[in-house]
Amino acid sequence: MFTPKGKFDWYELMTSDTKAAGKFYCDVVGWTTQEVTAADSPAYTTFNLGKVGIAGMLTIPGHTAWVGYISVEDVDAHIEKIVEAGGKLLRPATDVPGMLRFAVMSDPQGAAIVVYTPKMAMPPTERPAPPTPGTIGWHELYTSDLEKGFKFYHQLFGWTKVSDMDMGPSGTYRIFDEGDRKPMGDGGMMTKPAQMPVSAWGFYFNVDSIKAAVDRVKSGGGKIVNGPMQVPGGAWIIQAQDPQGAMFALTSNRE
Repeated sequence: MFTPKGKFDWYELMTSDTKAAGKFYCDVVGWTTQEVTAADSPAYTTFNLGKVGIAGMLTIPGHTAWVGYISVEDVDAHIEKIVEAGGKLLRPATDVPGMLRFAVMSDPQGAAIVVYTPKMAMPPTERPAPPTPGTIGWHELYTSDLEKGFKFYHQLFGWTKVSDMDMGPSGTYRIFDEGDRKPMGDGGMMTKPAQMPVSAWGFYFNVDSIKAAVDRVKSGGGKIVNGPMQVPGGAWIIQAQDPQGAMFALTSNRE
């Protein structure tokens, strides 16, 4: 579950129906689910790829969304830095005994993130490398202010700009690197569409084939919002909504 500090390291689905959402994503992405609830803790489910955890899921009545966890050296110190930089604390730092300490926050433009520090008792795990189906393929920030948004993540987590792409009327698409120097970067940032009410992060899950995945999304009760379309570099993507209303995206090197 854990990678070097300052990177997206875990992904969590907040949903109104974990059983239905679990079946949907297992069918669409190829994950399996596992209950990992400890005594006196809320019910929690992990999405696994083989024996390795990729993401988690829990019930939040009236709220459906994916959120990303960014690992940091010291949660409490980072809370102060984020607030000083214009972000907001949405849920105070909380301990999950033996596992992690986390806080739910937002960046200055309102996009939700979770910052967390793993407990040393939890050993590192090796995940398959992207673009293996079931891994995380891309991170995308839709923000109300691209320059200020990028500056925040650069200052707080050390992310750097790889390149800017001109998307015409849609503005600039900024590709960023989390520090591992991938040739194509780790994700992109762009000005959010006018119809999008708030800034938000989106996450792309790798699948075997976009066409096949589209069929699985539709047959599972999901909705295709955008795509399929081919993007620079040759990958195919779709953006979609699960049956409970959470937005997500899929990517594949195969149409």
